[in-house]
Amino acid sequence: MTSDAKNPEEYINSLPEDRKIYMEKLRNVILKNLPKGFQEGMGYGMMGYSVPHSIYPNGYHCKPSDPLPFMGFASQKNSINFYHMGIYANKELYDWFVGEYPKHSTRKLDMGKSCMRFKKFEEIPFDLIGELVTKVSVEDWIATYESAFTKKK
Repeated sequence: MTSDAKNPEEYINSLPEDRKIYMEKLRNVILKNLPKGFQEGMGYGMMGYSVPHSIYPNGYHCKPSDPLPFMGFASQKNSINFYHMGIYANKELYDWFVGEYPKHSTRKLDMGKSCMRFKKFEEIPFDLIGELVTKVSVEDWIATYESAFTKKK
């Protein structure tokens, strides 16, 4: 489910009450731990965090007019989903997260390539997500992105 919200506040305010508290908590955890340089905004119909053009003028290779995406989260039909491109692009980070997850949750990890789905909102591992957010700086993400996603000339 994508949103037409113009900013994160509008997005959160549009949610059903039973999700709003968890989405606000997730946003606060991310903002508290977000490395300097990433910007918060809306992208792809969800709240997201990206590298602005002022830092990375090339933008996203799929659509250079967009800033370089990094993380996002959304209220979907059956879950709250958290997307982290660093996990998709960096196997060591992926392995760290998968290894740490059982220390923070008794639920089975429901994860795709970069997407974690949380069906029981009260069991979102907020502390673990906060720690994950700290692990990749803007400079680290740009270097990883360029080595993994841009075509070599």
